[in-house]
Amino acid sequence: MQRGGARRADGGSGAGAGRADPGTGAADAALDELYATPPPRFVARREELAAEARTAGRAADARRIKRARRPTLAAWAANLLPRSRPEESAKLLELGRALRAAYRTLDAAELKSLTGQRRLVTALARQAADLADAAGHPLSAAVRQEVESTLGAVLADEESADRWAAGRLHTALTPPSAFPSDDLAAPPPAPVRAGRRESRAERSTKPADRPAARARHERAGDELAARRRARRERLDRAREAAGEAARHLSAARAEATEADTALDRARERREEARQRVTEARRRLDEVRTEARRADREQRRAEERHRTAAHALAEAEHAAREAERAVRRADRPGR
Repeated sequence: MQRGGARRADGGSGAGAGRADPGTGAADAALDELYATPPPRFVARREELAAEARTAGRAADARRIKRARRPTLAAWAANLLPRSRPEESAKLLELGRALRAAYRTLDAAELKSLTGQRRLVTALARQAADLADAAGHPLSAAVRQEVESTLGAVLADEESADRWAAGRLHTALTPPSAFPSDDLAAPPPAPVRAGRRESRAERSTKPADRPAARARHERAGDELAARRRARRERLDRAREAAGEAARHLSAARAEATEADTALDRARERREEARQRVTEARRRLDEVRTEARRADREQRRAEERHRTAAHALAEAEHAAREAERAVRRADRPGR
C-alpha cells in the first residue's frame, strides 16, 4: 500500500515538499517509529528521538518530533494495521472508496453489494486487538469498539482514510452519522402504480364488494404509509441523536487528549525542574566542601602565624637580654 500521499495529513510532505530540508525524511522515519511505540513509552521515546535530532543538528526535525501527540490506546492499535497488515488495510481503503462513490451516486444495488463486505472492519479490528495483545497491551471491549469506530470512519470519510493510512492517529475516529448502515443499503420498495392490473382475487370479487375492498385497501395503504413515515421520523431522530452523541464523544475525546498532552508537558517540566534542583544541590555541596577546606587552611595559617609571632617575640627578648649583657660588660671597672 502506498503511503506517501497519506503522510501529507501529518504535515510531513505536500505542496512544500520540494523545499523541505534534508532532515525531513529522517523526521518521518522517527515519527513512524514513534507512533508504533506503545502509549506508555511514547513520551520517553519522543524525548530520545528529539534529542537525537538536536544532536545531529536537525533543530526543525526536533521541534516537529516534540509536537507529536501521544496516541490513545485505540488510536495506537489502529495505527498498527497499515504497518503490520498492509494488504488487508489496502482492501479496506479500496472498499471505502467504492462505498463512498456508490453513496454519492445513490446506487442502491452497489451499496447493497458492498455493504456486505463490511465484515472486513470486524476482522481488522480483531487483528488490531491481536497485535496489541502480542505487544503486551491487551484491549478492553470499549477500546475495541473505538478501533471499530475508527475503521468505520475510514470507510465513510476520505480524510479519515488518509489520516489512518499515514499510521499517525493520536485519537480514535468517529464515522459520520449520515453514512448508510447495513439495514439501509437495500433499494427502496418500488412504488405501486395506479394503473396496474387487478389481481385474480380482485377480479373474482363481486361488484358490490369492490368499493369496500378498495376502501380497505386504501386504508391499509394509508396505514402502511403512516407507519413508514413514522419509521422514517424515528430513524431521522435516531440519526440526529447519534450524530449529536458522536459529536459529544469526539469533543470529549479531544478534551481527554488535550488533558493527556498537558499532563505530559507538566511531567516534563517537573522532571526538568527536579534535574535543576539536583544540579543546584550538587553545586551547593561542592561550595560547602570548598568552604570547609578554606576554613581548615585558614585555621592552619593562623596557627602558623601565632607560632611564628611567639618565636619572634622570644627572639626579640633574647636579643634585648644579649644587648644588656654586652652593655654591662663594657662598663669601666668591671
